[in-house]
Amino acid sequence: MRHKYALPGAIMLPGAIMLPGALILASASPRRRELLRQAGLQFTAYSAEPGIIDEEILAGEEPGAAVERLALRKAEECARHFHEGLVLGSDTVVSLDGCILGKPHSEEEARTMLQGLSGRTHQVWTGLALLNLADGRRWVERESTLVTFRPLALEEINDYILSGEPLDKAGAYAIQGRAAFFIPRIEGCYFNVVGLPLFKLGILLQSAGISVK
Repeated sequence: MRHKYALPGAIMLPGAIMLPGALILASASPRRRELLRQAGLQFTAYSAEPGIIDEEILAGEEPGAAVERLALRKAEECARHFHEGLVLGSDTVVSLDGCILGKPHSEEEARTMLQGLSGRTHQVWTGLALLNLADGRRWVERESTLVTFRPLALEEINDYILSGEPLDKAGAYAIQGRAAFFIPRIEGCYFNVVGLPLFKLGILLQSAGISVK
């Protein structure tokens, strides 16, 4: 079923920035929704059924290329259900020593990821794709941030895993949560590490002719 307007589930905020055509966030991430709220943008959230989008990384794929491809794939899948509006897709991964870390599938995988990140600096990559359903134009961008972890004791890692926080996060941590105590510094956009680089999003919206000032 296609929707003319993205009304069901719309996020309506007092004083929100009104966009010419609905902004449709192609994501189930509560973190991305909260960042859009904080930025004062009015939007609708839509997410594909689980398993519809294959989020596996291709063999030899670079992290920047991977997040751009997956962000575009998510936006395209969402766009099939709407006639008009601006569809925003996003995807985030962690990269360490050339290896791409997505969301852990188990506690043991989360433990392995966190042990690898301990005492090291890694990159967080987010891809953004914006589709204008009125004229078919599209814009795709990527952002990267360097994140440094202090050394973590195994007991700390196990306690963190028991909190449940790592299990649905790229790289098995949330910088806006308890993992903030693990991170002495970052270089780049903080919001990118959370999952939605707002400055880069502003550039995309401006490319689409929309001012967010």
